[in-house]
Amino acid sequence: MRVTSTPALVADDPALSIPALFAQRAQAEPNRTVLERKDAAGAWQPVSAATFADEVRALAKGLVAAGVEPGDRVSIMAHTSYAWTLLDFAIWAAGAVGVPVYETSSAEQIAWICTDSGVSLAFVEDAELAERTREADVASIRAVHAIADGLESLVEAGRDVEDAQIEARTAALRADDLATVIYTSGTTGRPKGVELTHGNFLHLVRNGVASLGEVCNQPCSRTLLFMPLAHVFARFIEVLCVTSAGVLGHSPGTRTLTQDLASFSPTFLLAVPRVFEKVYNSAEQKAGTGVRLRLFRWSAKVAITYSRAGDSARPSPVLRAQHALAGRLVHGKLRAAMGGALEYAVSGGAPLGQRLGHFFRGIGVTVLEGYGLTESTAPTAVNRPERIKIGTVGPAFPGTEIAIADDGEILVRGGHVFRGYRGAPDATAEAFTPDGWFHTGDLGTLDADGYLSITGRRKEIIITAGGKNVAPAALEDRLRGHPLVSQVVVVGDQRPFIGALVTIDADMLPGWLTTKGLPAMSVEEAAVHPDVVAALDRAAQRANRAVSQAESIRKFEVLTTDFTEANGYLTPSLKVKRALVLHDFADVIEDLYAGRGQGDGHDVTTSA
Repeated sequence: MRVTSTPALVADDPALSIPALFAQRAQAEPNRTVLERKDAAGAWQPVSAATFADEVRALAKGLVAAGVEPGDRVSIMAHTSYAWTLLDFAIWAAGAVGVPVYETSSAEQIAWICTDSGVSLAFVEDAELAERTREADVASIRAVHAIADGLESLVEAGRDVEDAQIEARTAALRADDLATVIYTSGTTGRPKGVELTHGNFLHLVRNGVASLGEVCNQPCSRTLLFMPLAHVFARFIEVLCVTSAGVLGHSPGTRTLTQDLASFSPTFLLAVPRVFEKVYNSAEQKAGTGVRLRLFRWSAKVAITYSRAGDSARPSPVLRAQHALAGRLVHGKLRAAMGGALEYAVSGGAPLGQRLGHFFRGIGVTVLEGYGLTESTAPTAVNRPERIKIGTVGPAFPGTEIAIADDGEILVRGGHVFRGYRGAPDATAEAFTPDGWFHTGDLGTLDADGYLSITGRRKEIIITAGGKNVAPAALEDRLRGHPLVSQVVVVGDQRPFIGALVTIDADMLPGWLTTKGLPAMSVEEAAVHPDVVAALDRAAQRANRAVSQAESIRKFEVLTTDFTEANGYLTPSLKVKRALVLHDFADVIEDLYAGRGQGDGHDVTTSA
């Protein structure tokens, strides 16, 4: 077993909690802007540390008046917003435990999460989600509050609660107290409740500020959260910014993201690779055709070449001149579309790919690819600004140990690793080795410098009829980078060769057709159109270059049904429910291998 580690830069403090750390900031710099929120006119208004502390205290008093006791679970089911963060910190200030619920959760999922965690008070976005929560019929929930109706009545109800009561509850919290229960995505079976403590968050926050200060701890540091705060990654950044550094803003999702980026001007962002793929593909489509498209592709090539050259040597004078010209003509416009001040982005959740990593760094936005899980409170490894290896997820986060087991599984130890699954001692015991290593279920490798690369999921390994072990993630991630492709599921377990199910991105299809001089068509028509199939064939060829011939995609089928959260094939964190896809499309997969006429798939051309 190979082991690597990075020493902690800040020692854990057993007496410290999330609200206590924020109180230190509020006392040290009460007038410093901590958050910005939009007013009715859409303008960003600063919120100082002192103002936010006052609002948190007032809302925490309202929670106490509503009967919330220390240790009680309070759920939040809403889009990413200032109110979400305010509620989160008020729940902690009252000594309670926040339980995030994705807005897309069904009544059945709400019932499981809230019943399993024992939620006593529920906050939801609006009347629709309030009705869905009541439909879940959770016996422990005493009341459901719609955030859209305002939180003023709750604040008013808490006016008679003494400030000292909130101060006492906050003072009683310790690092090993439960901060939140976050339920896993549930790609297989029912979601498990991951119990994360205040210490889990603070271990990462304090070491993160010490190690990534250039990114998040400068006087000008600003980030705009648009990922769901029900996700551990966004939650970690929320705690990092509010308690320690930077200015935090919120955007409810991708619908208003373009406008919000332009007006907020973040200096760093966090996102999943799909967002970076969309930015690139959309920019290419907006270039249109002819000279403008050729100019975009030239500038993209220059950016990638310039970034690669910087890894090994100083770019040549000719390349520097080309890069400067591309910056004036194209790259500057892309940076302006992202707010104009963006320097760093943190990517996680899936491999980003070297092409995109070099492209964004080449236009002036350094993407720090990282790796983590809900069970590790988000980051376990991350690239550092001073030494990036594009294509890896970086070295171990400070205070973290990473090991690669004999079978290739990634094992993790550190102060950020969760304390256990709620109400599931057997599952908790199974997740850890006797000496405290957590089984991530992911496969990876470590290079000579201790940089981690993710190669796949242990449970997703495909074993072909010929006995070849294939990790589908490498092929799926590369093929999904094509602008036409929405989702990919690689198949081939106990089959003679590797195949793939591909879905079309309905949003990107019209623009792609226009750039190719093709008429408008539906997804159903595109799935069988020769030019579309040929483009996907070429994309599969490019994906195959990353693997051996035995691992390469030999046939693919284009589905007319996309995999989405709405139809249940994607989790809220945008992971494909592979088992469900394999079950529901079993006939399509069978035809792919049997060659029974229509639906028997498209052969991938063997020569590029």
